Amino acid sequence: MLKVLVVDDEVLVRKGIVMETDWNALGCMVVAEAENGLEGLEAAKKYDPHIIVCDIRMPKMDGLEMVNKLREEGNKAYVVFLTAYSDFSYARSAIKLAAADYLLKPVEEGELEKTIMAIRGKIVEKQQESNTVGREILSHAQLGRSDKSKYVMEALRYINEHYGNPELSVCEIAERIGLSDSHLSHVFKKETDYTVNAYITRYRISAAMKLLNDCRYKVYEVAELVGYKDTTYFSTIFKKITGLNPSEYQNRIHNE
Repeated sequence: MLKVLVVDDEVLVRKGIVMETDWNALGCMVVAEAENGLEGLEAAKKYDPHIIVCDIRMPKMDGLEMVNKLREEGNKAYVVFLTAYSDFSYARSAIKLAAADYLLKPVEEGELEKTIMAIRGKIVEKQQESNTVGREILSHAQLGRSDKSKYVMEALRYINEHYGNPELSVCEIAERIGLSDSHLSHVFKKETDYTVNAYITRYRISAAMKLLNDCRYKVYEVAELVGYKDTTYFSTIFKKITGLNPSEYQNRIHNE
């Protein structure tokens, strides 16, 4: 589910957007509402929404100022501006803030839904790209390849089932499948082009990329889930393989 923040000082308009839009059908959920830019700024920091539906003219802090502050802090959420003022200067300011769309009130029926679906399509596309990268990380050693020996297939399956164990090692795997460490290392390298340890590392990073696509997980939680006790070390390995540190990767997936 994509997280949505709705910011509008007009209660009826805000409630209409929240209650009358079938967010579930759009693959979204409204995580917070705010009645001015100041509240919206705090809500955006707290909930880190994928999408912000925001009025422009509001008390205390208008929508443009709110989004400008978020952009300065590195927030790249998709923003849909709403306004009753059809002045081009507002549209121009919205464009400078990389707004996804600019809709005039009253919003025509189906127009907001169409915009949200377009945004969702962009987010899904980026997630698919990240999954492709994850698959490419292990492109030379896919599970289920028929050209591998029984022992290598057993080793691959064992790694798949136990990669979250920080103590996973060549010795443990070899013992489980009934080979010596040296024999397993030899046949594994020959059939996959990876050493056992290199494959474990890449498998963990591939799994981490999938977990980071889910906004519910923090980086340190992902590190633990894929078998790293030290978050700093995990981040170093992740960047070495993907070119981005975990936080950068997660922000790019969720916000670009």
